Amino acid sequence: MQTRHLGNQTTGRIEVGAIGLGLMTFDQTGTQPREQLVDTVRAALDAGVTLFDTADAYGPGEELGARAQGANERLIAGILDELGVRDRVLLATKGGHVRTEGGGWATDSSASHLHEAVDASLERLGVEQIALWQHHRPDPEVPYDEVIGTLKEVADSGKVRMVGLSNADPAQIRSAHAVLGDSLVSVQNQFSPKFRSSRPEIEVCHQLGLAFLPWSPLGGLGDAKELAEKHPAFQEVADAHGVSAQQVALAWELAQSPVVIPIPGAKRPQSITDSAAAADLHLTPEEVARLDAE
Repeated sequence: MQTRHLGNQTTGRIEVGAIGLGLMTFDQTGTQPREQLVDTVRAALDAGVTLFDTADAYGPGEELGARAQGANERLIAGILDELGVRDRVLLATKGGHVRTEGGGWATDSSASHLHEAVDASLERLGVEQIALWQHHRPDPEVPYDEVIGTLKEVADSGKVRMVGLSNADPAQIRSAHAVLGDSLVSVQNQFSPKFRSSRPEIEVCHQLGLAFLPWSPLGGLGDAKELAEKHPAFQEVADAHGVSAQQVALAWELAQSPVVIPIPGAKRPQSITDSAAAADLHLTPEEVARLDAE
């Protein structure tokens, strides 16, 4: 697989596969036996996927409630250890979201919580330093400038190698970069055929040399009716290449900028294998323009 990079001269430049793996939907419910998830991780690595993205708030909240906090981190850490592949993966996580009883979500970007979140993630992941730690989402109760100050403390602590933002707008990205400097290496926002309003954030990342990690990058393509009615160009281009519309979507996102690294979710080996193949799918400028205009 072609590679792209995270980091810089200060943090160290790390090459990762151009397609990553989002782990939000990884859990061990009845429909996802552990062996299936192990096979999915194995297939991802075989395909050249090396950036794995989790968060301390990911987990099956409907079953665990507030105990979902940290469930996904423990799961992926255990699978990586079982396979003995820690050294092949850049494992990213996030803090600032918390799970509530009943499976709900809340935000907590207080300085005390974010520092506690880093320590808890270190323990659950079983690492001495988190490769990429990301602030999950702005908290309406905490001014963003205060959050940036806390992120600077986290970066200076040595507990994380690199810092990222998630769900941040261009002004927030620039403000964070002004304070964090080279410690800030990435922004993770939603971007897909269905959700395109993050183009300004991609442009800012390109200007600042930050990686842009689209979450939910296949939005709009999962439902056959929506694909046919709202995104037919993706299917038409896919048919011309003999691939899936999902591959076309990921290739289109890669074509937006060399800083883009999509992180599609997958729970089956076939899904991540198909997604990974998008890194080798070449779209013509005319095809990219056609998809841009849809």
